[in-house]
Amino acid sequence: MESISTSLQGIVQVRAIDRASEQTIHACSRIESEVLWDSLPPLRVDSAILAQNRVVTANRSNPTRTPFDMLRTKILQTLRQNNWTSVAITSPTPACGKTFLALNLAFSLADQKDCRTLLVDVDLRRPQIGERLGVTGLPPFESFLNGQREISEVFLRYDSNLAVGVNGQPVQFSAETLQSPETTRVLRELRQKMSPDVILFDMSSMLSTDDVIAFLPNVDCVILVAAAEQTTLSEVDSCEQYLSEKSNVLGVVLNNCRYHRGY
Repeated sequence: MESISTSLQGIVQVRAIDRASEQTIHACSRIESEVLWDSLPPLRVDSAILAQNRVVTANRSNPTRTPFDMLRTKILQTLRQNNWTSVAITSPTPACGKTFLALNLAFSLADQKDCRTLLVDVDLRRPQIGERLGVTGLPPFESFLNGQREISEVFLRYDSNLAVGVNGQPVQFSAETLQSPETTRVLRELRQKMSPDVILFDMSSMLSTDDVIAFLPNVDCVILVAAAEQTTLSEVDSCEQYLSEKSNVLGVVLNNCRYHRGY
């Protein structure tokens, strides 16, 4: 009995040491993440450019931001319930407003101070985020996904809890990059180093390239953006059916709606 008791005591001690080690590793990782966030170059935004591109959530007093704040809260609740972090934002065809949604959702999340958010432009063929924010001169994001660039070379920090990965140059053969093992490794390392609560991936449209199909294994869930009077029901059905088979669909956002008060 004495030897059994001694053995059990040893097991308890080992488990206590393991827990202490895990806590130490987690604390060190958090400190490294804090240092990395603080070292990112600042994102300086021009309010006139944001207004021109309808990024309304950058202004906390703008009443038109309410739908984005509601969407933010619903998304956060779903992510936390399922222990998810990454959201792809796509559309059936170009010009549906996916980048418009991604930007407004990102700045809305930035007001949630206990939430770290990454907004990443992986629409490698038609990058829009840099242009909408008035940011120029950054390298192509493909070079980061290929492991040739550091996080601080392609990400800019807004306030203390939003970092934006800007694609400075379009590329022609993007699907090959998006489905490569190196991209998976780089994104895994990005999560480890930055410790984000939410990652928003602004993607290409689904029916014009195979980029979304190639990238889906890297995300937890998807938002599909449709444009009123432009996107057809068959396009929405086709995209939603495929996404639901390969990932988790958070929902469909209808953009460009026109309505009159009282209707």
